[in-house]
Formats: sequence, structure tokens, C-alpha cells
Amino acid sequence: MRLEAAARMDLFRKLWRARKLILVVLIPLSLLPLPLIHPSSEACCAYVLIVTAVYWVSEAVPLGAAALVPAFLYPLFGVLKSSEVAAEYCKDTTLLLMGVICLAASIEKWNLHKRIALRMVMIAGAKPGMLVLGFMCCTVFLSMWLSNTSTTAMVMPIAEAVLQQLICTGLADARDHSDTADAHDDDNKENLEKNQLELFYLSDSDVTKQELCTLTEVQTVEVNGVALKPSSSQEFIKHTNGHLPQVAVDVPSVKREKTRRDSQYPTKRDHMICKCLSLSITYAATIGGLITITGTSTNLIFAEQFNTRYPDAKVINFGTWFIFSFPIALIMLVLTWLWLHFLFLGCNFRETCSLSKKRKTRREMLSERRIHEEYTKLGPISYPEVVTGVFFVLMTLLWFTREPGFVPGWTSLFEKKGYRTDATVSVLLGFLLFLIPARRPFCSSSSCRNGDDSDADPLAPMITWKDFQKLMPWEIVILVGGGYALAAGCKVSGLSVWIGRQLEPMGGLPPWAVTLLACLLVSAVTEFASNPATLTVFLPILSAL
Repeated sequence: MRLEAAARMDLFRKLWRARKLILVVLIPLSLLPLPLIHPSSEACCAYVLIVTAVYWVSEAVPLGAAALVPAFLYPLFGVLKSSEVAAEYCKDTTLLLMGVICLAASIEKWNLHKRIALRMVMIAGAKPGMLVLGFMCCTVFLSMWLSNTSTTAMVMPIAEAVLQQLICTGLADARDHSDTADAHDDDNKENLEKNQLELFYLSDSDVTKQELCTLTEVQTVEVNGVALKPSSSQEFIKHTNGHLPQVAVDVPSVKREKTRRDSQYPTKRDHMICKCLSLSITYAATIGGLITITGTSTNLIFAEQFNTRYPDAKVINFGTWFIFSFPIALIMLVLTWLWLHFLFLGCNFRETCSLSKKRKTRREMLSERRIHEEYTKLGPISYPEVVTGVFFVLMTLLWFTREPGFVPGWTSLFEKKGYRTDATVSVLLGFLLFLIPARRPFCSSSSCRNGDDSDADPLAPMITWKDFQKLMPWEIVILVGGGYALAAGCKVSGLSVWIGRQLEPMGGLPPWAVTLLACLLVSAVTEFASNPATLTVFLPILSAL
């Protein structure tokens, strides 16, 4: 029996290790009767859609590889030509993303992101609540232009340096406190005994008056800054044999925050601050990605599919997306900060968010000093940082003023309309970053040194192809292209129309109910599947409503 159980467990282990391969093989084979029994364009497109969706949700193969499934199954089943499918993998949003990545590569290469983050944290201060809010604001700002993952990876080392300073200061305070705690306890105990044994000489004629005076004096006695109060349960005892009454005095215990010897954090409060700061950065990166159309890949997928499905509607561009999403992201940022503050730091906002210098503790002052030291290490702002900042501002302005809506944009200067998009601006400025030298022109080698390999070549550009390649998310590009290919196949084959007819009963529901059901469904699926894959699967289906 034991041998059989061991063999059975060994078989289960082997099957579990090969679960992805089994899923990759079984899913297409089990669904193959669908296009064979119903040889129609709708059935063939549904087969490709289901197989790709299962691969995406289960991640049996990498997301980018699963996105290539429509590239060979659509031509095989006769849904789309190979050239038509290939055209879907490179859209206008792909070029827009490539131009933004060029700017992001320049920002990361010349440490402009670090300078922006440290400056914003310096403005916020070192109070726990304001420190968390400062890191959240700088993370949101950077995540508007960079990917969420890259932003978190950039900001976390800065936060880690501040947290290390906080922990080191707490440990030093704990050691100082432990060295002096015994001495303070001995002094308090000695003073307490003296006050308890102190005798008050009272005359028989004015005992009552002297007792009242003595009571007032006892109430104002202080020992090492601790007020001594007479016990309410004890009363003055009047003796006639020459002995004097004695007053029992209670010394309130001083609340001390215990040092946690079993943890790397000095106190539980320090542990809570570290948790709050780390979580706030991750949430802020997600919130910042919602503000701009290039902040995250899901925004690009929605914008392209919306413009394709509703060509007569007003085109979604950078400006209209920003105006719509910025207030929402701002509300989410404030609510997230309040909730994290309540969970980890409590409700005493006056203590954790005060900007007054009189309220700052030694640890907060040392943390601020550490932030200033990190900022000082960057040195004065360099020429490449200035160029990157100018390109950043220029790209943003050109995006906003292309077609603002309330006034004619700069595209109205051209005769032919509709040829220039946000991708045009993005690719143009990204291309110029490969040409502009990283060293200031007409500058001697001794006075202009950027501390990089550009010193070897005076004409070295701001970014190289290696810098661009390091940040370019090709998997996301292919994933987005696979979503466009699926949407095109659903439209050409008529599957989207068939799905719309099946969902006609839901058309009688109020719009808010349909929106609520869609939000609940998509939110549930994104708990175990990636956001781009979930949106790519559900957007063609829900858009049929």
C-alpha cells in the first residue's frame, strides 16, 4: 500500500510539473470540434478567441507568445489574411509607446527621476504622514510617463534609503534609552522614598490650615519632571503623640515604547511606517498610470479599440484623456492616502502631518538630513538633465495643444487634416534624442563632464539603442497587437454581432446596472489574470452591448 501511495504521489507531482504543457495541448484539442461541427467564420473566430483567452488567463505560455496565436490561426481557418493580421500588430499606439520609452530611457539614464522624487520628498518633509504623501505624489507623477513597474523600481531604492535611516536612528535611540533607563529608575525610586518619608511639622492650633497648605505643596512637587499627586484613597492622619502625619504619594508610570528585540525594526510604529510607505508607492504607481493615455497598456488598448470601433466619434487623445482621468486619479490618491494612514499610522493627523519645525523629533530631523544628503550627491543639474526636462515639457505641451477642442490646435496649420496624431509628436522627439549630443556644445572637456561614457565621445547622443532596448516592453507591444488582431477578427467574422444578439436581454437593464455587472465581472477576472489580457478578452464582448 505504501509503495502504491508513493507511486501515486510521484505521478501527481509529475503531472503538476507538466500542467502547463498539458493545458497547452488539451485546450486546442478539446475545443477542436467547435469549428469542425460548425464550419462558419463565427465558430472559427470563437475557437481562436477561447484558446487565446485560456492561454492568457492561465499563463500556460508567456503573454507575448499567446498573443501570437491569432497570427497563425486566423489565416489557417480563413478568418483573416496573413497580411491583414500582421497589420494589426503595429498600430498608432505602438509608435506612441516607442516615443515615450525613448523619453523614459533618457530620464532614467540621467537620473532626472531621482532628482524629481527627492525634491518632492524634501518639500513634503519627514513627518510620517507627509513623507508617505510626498512619495505617493512623486510616484504618481513619474508613473504618468513611465510604466508602473519601472516607476516602482525607481522610487523604492529612494524610499529604502529613508527607511534605513529611520531604522538606524531608532536603534540608536533604543541603545541610548537602555543605557540611561536604569539610572533614571534609581533616581525616581530614591526621590519617591524621600517624599513618602517627608514629615510635615504642624502645630496643634492650626492643623487644618497647615494641612491644606501642605496638600497644595504636595500637589505641585515634581520629581525629574514627573508630577507627584497624593493618593485619593489616603487621608491625613492626625496624631497626638508627637508623631506627624504622613502623605502617601503616587508616581504615575511613564509610558515607554518597548524595543522589539525579535524584529529588525526598533518599535512597532517603525514597522507600520515601513509597511505604509512601501504599499503607498505600489498603489500610487497604479493610480498614476491611469492619468495619461500612455501610463499603462490597458489605456492604449481601450483608446485604439474605441477609435477603431467608433471612427465617427470624437477621437480620444492625450488631452481629452487627461482632463477626464485626472480628477478621478486625484480623488483615488487622497482616499488611498487616508486609508493607509488610518490603517498603519492611526488618526492623529496633527502629529504625523504637521509642517511645524517645533514638532519635529530627532529622528525626523535626521531623516530629512539623509534626504538632503541624497539630493546633494546628485550635484548641480547637468546639461543632459536640462535637455531631457525640455523635451519632457515640449512633448506634453504639443500633446495638449494638438487638438484641445475649445480652440484650434497646431494641427490646423496644415492643409490636410487627420494625418498628425500624438504618436507623431512622440516619435519625432524620441528620434531627436538619438541625435542630440549629451555634452554641451562649445564646451571644453575639462569643464563639461557628465560622469558617463559620453566623455569618451564628444558627440555621444543622449540615449543609445541599448538604453532604449533595455526599457522597451516588447511583450506588451505584442500583447496589445494580439488584442487588436482578436478585435479585428471578431468584427470581420461577425462574431461580435452574434454576441450582441445573445446579450440583447441585458439591453433592457439600466445603464448603471450594466456598468456595475461589467465592473464586477472584469474585476473578478483580473484577480487571477493580467489586466491587458482581461481587457483584450472582454472589451470586444462588452462593446457589443
